[in-house]
Amino acid sequence: MPPGGPRMSESFGRLQDAISLSNDGLVDEPQPSGATGARSYPYHHPVMAGVTTSLDAFGVLGATILCTHVEPTILMGNGHVALPLADLMSALGFLMIPKKRSLLYIPNILHISAQVRYLTPPLVMGALLHFVVLYMLHRPTAQIIALSLVWLGICAATLCVLRGGEILILQHPSATRHLARNIAVIGSDEVATKVAARVAEEAGPTYRMIGVFDDHDTALDSTVTDGTLDDLIARSRESRLHAIILAIPPSSDPVDHVAEISWRLRSVLSDVYVMPNVVHGIDVLLPIERLGPFALLVLQRRPLSEWQIVRKTMLDVVLGATALAMLAPLMGLIAIAIKMTSPGPVFFRQPRLGYNNRNFMVFKFRSMYANMSDVMAARQTSRDDPRVTRIGKWLRRLSLDELPQLLNVLRGEMSLVGPRPHAPHTRADGMLLDDALAEYVIRHQVKPGITGWAQVNGARGELVTLDDLRRRVEFDLEYMQKWSLRFDLKILALTVLREVFSKHAF
Repeated sequence: MPPGGPRMSESFGRLQDAISLSNDGLVDEPQPSGATGARSYPYHHPVMAGVTTSLDAFGVLGATILCTHVEPTILMGNGHVALPLADLMSALGFLMIPKKRSLLYIPNILHISAQVRYLTPPLVMGALLHFVVLYMLHRPTAQIIALSLVWLGICAATLCVLRGGEILILQHPSATRHLARNIAVIGSDEVATKVAARVAEEAGPTYRMIGVFDDHDTALDSTVTDGTLDDLIARSRESRLHAIILAIPPSSDPVDHVAEISWRLRSVLSDVYVMPNVVHGIDVLLPIERLGPFALLVLQRRPLSEWQIVRKTMLDVVLGATALAMLAPLMGLIAIAIKMTSPGPVFFRQPRLGYNNRNFMVFKFRSMYANMSDVMAARQTSRDDPRVTRIGKWLRRLSLDELPQLLNVLRGEMSLVGPRPHAPHTRADGMLLDDALAEYVIRHQVKPGITGWAQVNGARGELVTLDDLRRRVEFDLEYMQKWSLRFDLKILALTVLREVFSKHAF
């Protein structure tokens, strides 16, 4: 048995299985007689899984409400208080029964047999609960059977309509293109090109191969690769990149080689996988995931999954629009006060570095004299800064100058909660922020926020020393690791309680 006991032995076994699966994917096997080409590998798209389960929930709840109106009609107006209770218990039974998540994989959603296997058990369980509740309340047996079948029929018909509409949408070419997962391969030898070829040819429409990129500073063979690692990093800023596969040749020190590449990819918003035959030792403890025709070791995850991003965006849109509507009168008064006290525009627009290292224009109420505004933030605002107007001092002290950033939230450039964005020329201890601290760029893997975990913990204001920057980044990375909707709501509440009259605001 390998050192480390049963757990390490199990990890070695999983690693050997992964290596076997990956190596099988690199072996040129003859196609069986009658084969037609590409295979379709399961792909669990988090957003589609969430959308499908949400549609099921709303469909069953809507069907249950409909049942409460239909069932008394079947009983010739002889309704009973037990009917809504039985309907509710049936709906809860449908929602709570465990379901096989693999049947939510694309393209399983497109297969009727998979739909039946997924929906039949919870529907039957709901109908049985309906029968049991009415039986315990001593309803006549004939009525119990009829009412249970009515609930089952209405729910099944509703789900058929919803799933049918979903299938029609998923089969549309534009939906396929939008849901496809973009994959890049890093490597420079035959293994990398074979991995890319297998994904491109066999993984079906759920994956899209964007190229092979050399892990060297200069491409060894520009006819085989699509660029270098730096080219891949630059390309990730322009288009979505969901997965990167490290298919580099095994070296004398593979752990250091993989660690070096992983560190260079720290700012790239993508999941990073490594071929299991590249690494060894403690790396066998890394999670193993199937990606198209390969089993790979998970080296790095994006901080938020697609479904988590959808949930966070929904919170931003709902609360952001509500806050903007409620604060519109106050914002109007602030605009009038700014125009009356100093010449110049009401809003101050400044470039900031945001999500996935992309620049955007942030909106703020102008708090400085127009002829003294520092658009590129070559000089940070300090306490008792002479450039700040009289009304601007109060706006900054009460953090009201940040209110126009609700527009950035609704435009999708910012979130209500996240790391605060900085101007590209902002410095700490005389150095640009990404030069001063290597971990700084990791903050850009989530949308910047109007407020954040660092701000409610007092890490705000002018960045003077490297310790100021390091403390702020530590809070930002902690937020990314602990993210949840509840955590966002907690930070919003703490912002109101702690930061409106913060001693750090100026």
